[in-house]
Amino acid sequence: MSNSFSKENILKKIRKALTQTVPLPFPNSEGANSVFQPATDDLAVLFAQEFTRLQGKFAYCSNVLELANELKKLVEQQDWKEVYCAENSIRSSLHKNGYTKFSSGTLAQCDVAITSCEALVARTGSIMMSAAQPSGRTASVYAPIHVCIANVNQLVYDVKDAIFLIKQKYQNNLPSLITFATGPSRTADIEKTLVVGVHGPKAVYCFLVESNQD
Repeated sequence: MSNSFSKENILKKIRKALTQTVPLPFPNSEGANSVFQPATDDLAVLFAQEFTRLQGKFAYCSNVLELANELKKLVEQQDWKEVYCAENSIRSSLHKNGYTKFSSGTLAQCDVAITSCEALVARTGSIMMSAAQPSGRTASVYAPIHVCIANVNQLVYDVKDAIFLIKQKYQNNLPSLITFATGPSRTADIEKTLVVGVHGPKAVYCFLVESNQD
């Protein structure tokens, strides 16, 4: 009987304590504030630094004409024969500005795939893509080389900002896949030796365009 009575008293004290709010004892402790501080540099500069640090290749273009010229030079320099692009908006825009070398073959036959993206994350140097893009799930993964074309208004500071951006864009119809690519594919599974291009593209290029006007 005494044990049951003591147990009931303890439970009453717990219930009472739960009804009373308790202030956080250490408000400035770890976890109360964001771990990452706001960006102090221009987002384009920060992204370029982080992206290239992870072996990505970055180019800044003031407009689509400059983009078309730089892409033409790159394709000729790298001797890419099959340039795959499933996005009509990119093909049309580049075609208007003098770049016409697109493959009529499949993704499996290409040397390089060109895609757009959903956002660029400056803090991590990551490219956010989704299944809702015209290029779908596969182009940025299966091609030996990935070329991403982005606009400056797609730059955000952190991952949470990218998620907010894509939620605003798609509302209640979020894509079935949202992925972040941070540089070329890398693995060190075999004897802890870093190998590039095993599970995805061996090289990633990002062209950041200031103005998307043709």
